[in-house]
Amino acid sequence: MIAGIRRVAGRSRNPAVVQGIGDDCAVLRVGSGRQLLVTTDLCMENVHFRRDWHSPRSVGHRCLARGLSDIAAMGGQPLACFLSLGLPTDVSQRWINGFMAGLERLARRFRVSLAGGDISSAPAIVADIIVVGQVPSGQAVLRSGARPGDRIYVTGELGASGAVLQRLYSGERVRPGTSKRHFFPEPRVQPGQWLRQRGRVRSMIDVSDGLSVDLLHICEESGVSAVINADAVPVARSASLDLALNSGDDYELLFTAGRGSRIPARIGSLPIHEIGVIQKVSTKPAITMVDARGKSQPLKQGGWQHFRDNRGLGEKE
Repeated sequence: MIAGIRRVAGRSRNPAVVQGIGDDCAVLRVGSGRQLLVTTDLCMENVHFRRDWHSPRSVGHRCLARGLSDIAAMGGQPLACFLSLGLPTDVSQRWINGFMAGLERLARRFRVSLAGGDISSAPAIVADIIVVGQVPSGQAVLRSGARPGDRIYVTGELGASGAVLQRLYSGERVRPGTSKRHFFPEPRVQPGQWLRQRGRVRSMIDVSDGLSVDLLHICEESGVSAVINADAVPVARSASLDLALNSGDDYELLFTAGRGSRIPARIGSLPIHEIGVIQKVSTKPAITMVDARGKSQPLKQGGWQHFRDNRGLGEKE
């Protein structure tokens, strides 16, 4: 199915499209020294959230956070969003009001206008959100810029959202106020802009599907391979290394920078961790993980991938 979409996209070309399918956002040439960023995310009940686990405010917040995180991964400034809702007949007005309150609160923080959308009946809740942003012409940070010798970095910590999902699947009731990294994730918009403005990053992606999957996206788009140090991966206190590598919904920034680039240990209060290095590709893009004893092994992709039997709630490519 994905291959079919790519074939159709390849047949319809427009000079206004600078970057199309294959990155976190499309990049459109709009003149006046700016380029438009456009990203879309489909959020489906029982795939990306469950009503018995997630409050309506959490669902609304997470819906917009996904799109904002894509804009952040390009180093962009979000401008507006468009929301289309499919709702079954058993959804109350109170639930809808809570959903909109969660979305609008996050939108206000980032000065994003809800500029349009649509509503329809549906067999389950479906929220399709489009987020539009901007970036100076030629400055969008793509997945395809990684080069051999680049250092690999990630912001924050990984695995906290996946750890909450494990608890939810075990039957535990988890209070949103104690697990905000899952219920109310923080899109790294300002850090993404900071990195882009200083020209210190060559490639970037948000960690939405899992580090193992998202780093491979960079490798595939850049035509490179990667080696990561297991001990350097920032594992959340509540998580395991496996969750840090393979669970999604962290929405941290994963990026590469040249060997001589000066990457700070923090951007504001947000820590940055160097976790590995980009290498030349041998046969095909791949990731190798090295443990504390120096033993290396291929890192298999265990994050969220659509049309596969996933255990959990996940993101999108």
